[in-house]
Amino acid sequence: MEENVIFNTEDVEQNKVFGILSYIGILVLVPILAAKDSQYARFHANQGLVLFITDVIIGACMSILSTVLGIIPFLGSLVAGLISAPFGILLLVLMILGIVNACSGEPKKLPVIGQITIIK
Repeated sequence: MEENVIFNTEDVEQNKVFGILSYIGILVLVPILAAKDSQYARFHANQGLVLFITDVIIGACMSILSTVLGIIPFLGSLVAGLISAPFGILLLVLMILGIVNACSGEPKKLPVIGQITIIK
């Protein structure tokens, strides 16, 4: 979906909560299952699903990195933490940005990952 898409005002008002839930981790499943017919909810569910998958992938990579670097006493944990912190902050910022967009009723794509479409 393009950013210049205009959603039906009634659709936006009825499905804002689903749009917000889309960005809160596994709760992305709620709008995917409960608001299948809402173009607005699907837009935000797609953004939230991409964010959730990105979070899972980054979490798995950071876990592996932490395990590998964990063999170095103290320094390994410090380096792993310094590498993973920016990713955690980025994911939090994207989640907050998505929630703000869902609350405002706007179809703004998230930076960095917003061009990926899973749910049409």
